[in-house]
Amino acid sequence: MTGILPVALEEATKIVQALLLMGKEYVCVMQLHSTVSEDTLKEVMGEFVGEIYQRPPLRSSVKRQVRIRTIYYLNLLEIKENLILFKVGCQAGTYIRKLCHDIGEALGIGAHMKELRRTRVGPFTEDQALTNLYDIAYAQTAYTEEHDETQLRKLIQPMEYGLSPLPKIYIRDSAVDAICHGAHLALPGILKVETGIKPGNIAAILTQKGEAVALARAMFGTERIIDQDKGIAAKTLRVIMPPRTYPKMWHTKPKNKFTG
Repeated sequence: MTGILPVALEEATKIVQALLLMGKEYVCVMQLHSTVSEDTLKEVMGEFVGEIYQRPPLRSSVKRQVRIRTIYYLNLLEIKENLILFKVGCQAGTYIRKLCHDIGEALGIGAHMKELRRTRVGPFTEDQALTNLYDIAYAQTAYTEEHDETQLRKLIQPMEYGLSPLPKIYIRDSAVDAICHGAHLALPGILKVETGIKPGNIAAILTQKGEAVALARAMFGTERIIDQDKGIAAKTLRVIMPPRTYPKMWHTKPKNKFTG
């Protein structure tokens, strides 16, 4: 397989787990084991758009049990004899090799994956990919010898860009350092929230300036977060921002002192 592979540096490695859960796009060459009409092929491929049941193949890194995955789109691009070129957008964890096999089974003729290229991971697309390592060397030389950051900034995206597909919760400055110390996000600390958040969603917690603070699991949907003023809105899963980046504005209770 070839294609997109996001690489995280330093503090940005903390968001890699979130990238793994984001949707993917692939361009695939599937080889049919016999010939079918284009209309039949389109009809059968259309049946695989939406939620599908899929068991991971024998050569996989996860337990081989049936699970549900979502195919967002499945576009036929080209047909050359028994070779089928198509583009698929899918939920993370979808096996394209198994998808080809299942399409072949549904056609009644069999099929297998011949080539695969990943063209998108979350917000990262193929046209943003770096294909020449000399570009990195040149940018690093310009930075170290001439203090010119221009080329490096073209190559390296801020970690917040990688989190852009996630729903976002913006918090008050007074709540930032508590979250950085692992506290869960209470409703009074929220300044604004995006629409469409559902209970259980993984959300990005950001400062008012849009700086990534943490990844958290939403306990309430958007409407309830807006309507209520007490309780825990999201449970912190992964702290991104180092503690004390923002001043501490929370207080700990003094310990009880006993005298003999």
